[in-house]
Amino acid sequence: MTSSIDPRHFRNVLGHFPTGVTVVTGLDAAGAPHGITIGSFVSVSLDPPLVGFLPGTSSRSWPLIARSGSFCVNILGAGQDELCWRFAKEPADGEAGKFAGLDWAAASSGSPILPGVIGWIDCDIDAVHEVGDHFFVVGRVRDMSHADDVADAMVFFRGKVASVKTSAS
Repeated sequence: MTSSIDPRHFRNVLGHFPTGVTVVTGLDAAGAPHGITIGSFVSVSLDPPLVGFLPGTSSRSWPLIARSGSFCVNILGAGQDELCWRFAKEPADGEAGKFAGLDWAAASSGSPILPGVIGWIDCDIDAVHEVGDHFFVVGRVRDMSHADDVADAMVFFRGKVASVKTSAS
């Protein structure tokens, strides 16, 4: 069924809904790190603990991560614009360029935890559903942590990154 909704208008209207900014990371079959910026991240269930996100079906990074069976959601804070845009675009030097100069740590799954993130959630892939031009990926949480001195949060709003104050300043 073809929609009469203009895709550009759809994107502009939904851009008025702020979303958190994450970078989903993982390892490919050879153990090389990969990552993709995601604004469509959601808590799915408390029992069992499940989270979800929606990478595009045309993503080159997601299929590489998916093969490992696990991923790590890195929650970005204000001021981490460089990380957001680094993982949002395909670099000229390939996927390895996204991790150039980053001193990341491995979560229990092996997936990268990026430096300075305000929280991370390490997951095993529970289910993947193709929905329109995206996949809905559901992950079963295996481990997670957050910074005690949480910086302001980063959000996408109207196609740009912004920060949300977490305390009165």
